[in-house]
Amino acid sequence: MRTDLFDFPLPPDRIALRPASPRDSARLLVVRPGAGGGGGGFECEDRFVRDLPDLLRAGDQLVVNDTKVIPAQLSGRRIGGAAEPRIEATLIKRLDGARWQALVKPARKLKPGDVVRFGDEGRVCFLGQLDATVEAKGEAGEVTFGFAFHGPVLDRAIAERGEVPLPPYIASRRPPDARDRADYQTMFAEAEGAVAAPTAGLHFTESLMSELTARGVGLHTVTLHVGAGTFLPVKSDDLAGHKMHAETGLVTPEVAAALNAARGSASLGPRASRPLLRSTRAGGTPAVPAPAVPGGRIVAVGTTSLRLLETAARDDGAIAPFSGDTSLFIAPGYRFRAVDLLLTNFHLPRSTLFMLVAAFSGLDTMQRAYAHAVEAGYRFYSYGDACLLFRDPA
Repeated sequence: MRTDLFDFPLPPDRIALRPASPRDSARLLVVRPGAGGGGGGFECEDRFVRDLPDLLRAGDQLVVNDTKVIPAQLSGRRIGGAAEPRIEATLIKRLDGARWQALVKPARKLKPGDVVRFGDEGRVCFLGQLDATVEAKGEAGEVTFGFAFHGPVLDRAIAERGEVPLPPYIASRRPPDARDRADYQTMFAEAEGAVAAPTAGLHFTESLMSELTARGVGLHTVTLHVGAGTFLPVKSDDLAGHKMHAETGLVTPEVAAALNAARGSASLGPRASRPLLRSTRAGGTPAVPAPAVPGGRIVAVGTTSLRLLETAARDDGAIAPFSGDTSLFIAPGYRFRAVDLLLTNFHLPRSTLFMLVAAFSGLDTMQRAYAHAVEAGYRFYSYGDACLLFRDPA
């Protein structure tokens, strides 16, 4: 399938540089493919995220990503030579307690054995600096750093020196600041390891969750540590030539069982409203799996949650526990097994995320929905507005 089919025009002023306040005041485009009868039917409705309790029903199960963004953008210099060039590094994947994989600029200035010093002062690093040795370089320019500190001490040192790695379409227009440390984190954030936020989760507030609880909507957390590759466009002319980046995820047995119970009870009778109870990741806040409620649909909050659930799903749609890396690339032609609705932001042209939503609700539907969003003044990308997408019945 040609990559240019997933291109679309977007005026620069539609790119949001700050999130809506309060978060649930963001606009919400509800997209229902197949509506109105006949093939190719399409219906969209302009709402707000705070209307979500009216758009879902008792027994529906929200699945959110509880990954936490780390301050992964580091600035330093190579030391020990005649020249000490500046080095900008973005940590992208933790390998163990002291080693990280990173993207660096300029990569040509580094070779294995070089030492990069990040920062000049600090409360944790006893010599005032955070040093990392280049252990290896990959074909795409990625670098493996071995840091001089380990575990929690290293985490604190990175937190002191690092900045939030804002998406390039924001960072190119303004520098990160103190507000971003809070703005670019969801209320569900718990498991440290992401270098980009699962942005659909940014729209939730405590008051919105209270309303969803009252409606009998369940909440479950999974973990997928979002990598920098989420911002990369597909450069090949055909989708078959694209290699998806891998990200580490976790679906606990408790979450899998609760979602299977909710979906499996759909034919047992009329829907009933019950209190929301949470099922969480291992090591998280103690909770009780949400009880099965007849009629439950699985609502993925964000493309990261959806990709992880589809990775964990068996052919019959049942969700199995999962722990490991996923590089699942979802494009039109993919058969969805686990997810019924998707809450997500507006995505970049030619990106794997726009290909995913095109697979979920139909390419023609999403092209028309995005054209409506541009015309109606919706705000795009990480800090922008959201869509609630129904799955294409075809």
